[in-house]
Amino acid sequence: MKDRLLSILSYSAIAKAIQATPAPRWMVLVADMTIVLLCAILTFLLNGDIEGNGLLYSPFTKSAIIVAVYFGLDLCLKSYSYIIRLSIIEDIYRIAILVFASSILLVTVAIVAEATIGIRYLSIWNIFIIGMSSFSIMMSLRLMMKYTYSIILNAKKTRQPVIILGSTISSYVLANALKNEVDGRFDPVALLSYSDKKANSSINGIPVLQYSPDTVKEIFERYSCDTLLFLSTQIDLMRSEFADAFFNNHIKLLMLNQVEEFDSPDKSDVNLSLHVRNIKIEDLLGRAPIYNDNPNINRLIHNQVVMITGAAGSIGSEIVRQVALFGAKEIVLVDQAETPMHDMQIEMEEKYPNTTIHLFIGDVTNHKRMDKAFSLYHPKYVFHAAAYKHVPMMEHNPSEAVLTNVFGTKNLADLSVNYEVEKFVLISTDKAVNPTNIMGASKRIAEMYVQSLFFHLQKSNKSNITRFITTRFGNVLGSNGSVIPLFTKQIENGGPVTVTHRDIIRYFMTIPEACSLVLEAGCMGNGGEIYIFDMGKPIKIYDLACRMISLAGLKVDEDIKIIETGLRPGEKLFEELLNNKETTTATHHKKIMIAKVPTINYDNLSSHISTLQQLLKDGGNHDIVAEMKRIVPEYKSQNSRWEDIDNITPDPGKQKQIWY
Repeated sequence: MKDRLLSILSYSAIAKAIQATPAPRWMVLVADMTIVLLCAILTFLLNGDIEGNGLLYSPFTKSAIIVAVYFGLDLCLKSYSYIIRLSIIEDIYRIAILVFASSILLVTVAIVAEATIGIRYLSIWNIFIIGMSSFSIMMSLRLMMKYTYSIILNAKKTRQPVIILGSTISSYVLANALKNEVDGRFDPVALLSYSDKKANSSINGIPVLQYSPDTVKEIFERYSCDTLLFLSTQIDLMRSEFADAFFNNHIKLLMLNQVEEFDSPDKSDVNLSLHVRNIKIEDLLGRAPIYNDNPNINRLIHNQVVMITGAAGSIGSEIVRQVALFGAKEIVLVDQAETPMHDMQIEMEEKYPNTTIHLFIGDVTNHKRMDKAFSLYHPKYVFHAAAYKHVPMMEHNPSEAVLTNVFGTKNLADLSVNYEVEKFVLISTDKAVNPTNIMGASKRIAEMYVQSLFFHLQKSNKSNITRFITTRFGNVLGSNGSVIPLFTKQIENGGPVTVTHRDIIRYFMTIPEACSLVLEAGCMGNGGEIYIFDMGKPIKIYDLACRMISLAGLKVDEDIKIIETGLRPGEKLFEELLNNKETTTATHHKKIMIAKVPTINYDNLSSHISTLQQLLKDGGNHDIVAEMKRIVPEYKSQNSRWEDIDNITPDPGKQKQIWY
């Protein structure tokens, strides 16, 4: 019994009781009116007032009249309805208005009564005294409640010290909210200003410190803190080299993602929940994300039948989501991966119950199976994302790369023509430019085929020809085959993190950005274009690994080592978006350009592809790769066993010119 009593009286029990049963607003209103009543009675009793006869001139009657005026105005101004522990500044403002308005009204009534009916009822001096004393006591009560709440709530509670980035009102509000957060995890110990105006000062007791890359370590050590918290609105600043000073000093970065309100158990109070999360590497791409807001996309997709191949993959699945958001009538998901397709079905049924989803299990290289899909659903738009993408794996399996990436694309392109698909969007890769590997070369041949097919159809003067459009992407963060999942797993396992070369660089974008570009291209394309994306500055893979280790709260070389393993087969140090024969033209989208490429002769290319198809049946990998190099003359193998083919002079009699 004794232990239970001590538990009830403990700080933690009291804190929980305060959180569970906050003071109702009506209690605040009653407390305020009680203060006004007591101040009025004491003023009239101690200071006297205008003499008069009868109950009307009694101090208690006058006090009741004053309380009635304050009560009516308080109901209008609702100064009692603010959350005391979070809104002291607003409370001061509202109570000051209440006291001022009530005093002015009482003074006005007293003056008018004396001027019109000759009755002197209230002393202006007493009205002033009542107002000032009521204001002082109401504010003192609120301050006492705020600090009592803070002391009890935070007693014996260990919070993680954090420094807040910025010294604006938003940063201060965040710091104040963190201090008063229910079950809060963080204790803001300082604001870190990146301007000189407010440095070396304080805001409501929180010191404001001047940011400098040279003093970051000293500042965080002084406050025994290893965490910086910033607002989501400051992410553009963190994408720059500004964040490097914190990474270099092993400072953990957290971002306030959103703020939510929730009611107290008795609906009498509102609490704040601050969603603070670790930042992801996608947040620090070094550039602002690109989102299209083209209303034409909605007009293109809305109420249409759309087919997406590779729909269970990282790119394909995001295209499915975005197409659903634009209100497609039916979406045909084509993939051969059974379990991921099942997962997509569950997700789509939960998030987009009003969209008709067709799951079609099949291999894009199976012409009969794909013909069945087209005959069943008659899609108006096709987004072709199905492909083999792993460079080293395709170096060892050229026939499968060609079968899927070339002939899978050819199957879908030919069927799109047969079934009068309006637009066909091919998702390609920057590895198709000056390819150094099987994967890139196979995607380049796919590009060449759909482009030449469009120009061939255009010459036929048919009215409703399929418009073939190609989009080229760099590496996609978080996609299947991306370095991000690999690095994440290696870090979770304690390292080492492996990079193929310290100087290797790549372009990056997020999955939503990549798919946004696909839809934009599908909207603006008229046929035959190859769209490329302004992806900003390339990123060193080594630097990416360092940042991911730092984001995990670990130190490079101390906690996690980075090891160079050497370039993989077919890999090059940097990727290009255009080959040296191409130029670009601008579009209405400042981040999207059209690559100007040589026109391809469909008949000659088809002859090469027929040869390639025959080699798949009865030829070896060596002959397949040799034919690929004839089709794509700029394809030069690097760090690959196929380099020897580059040194073989092609037989002029077998070399068919593919350019016009």
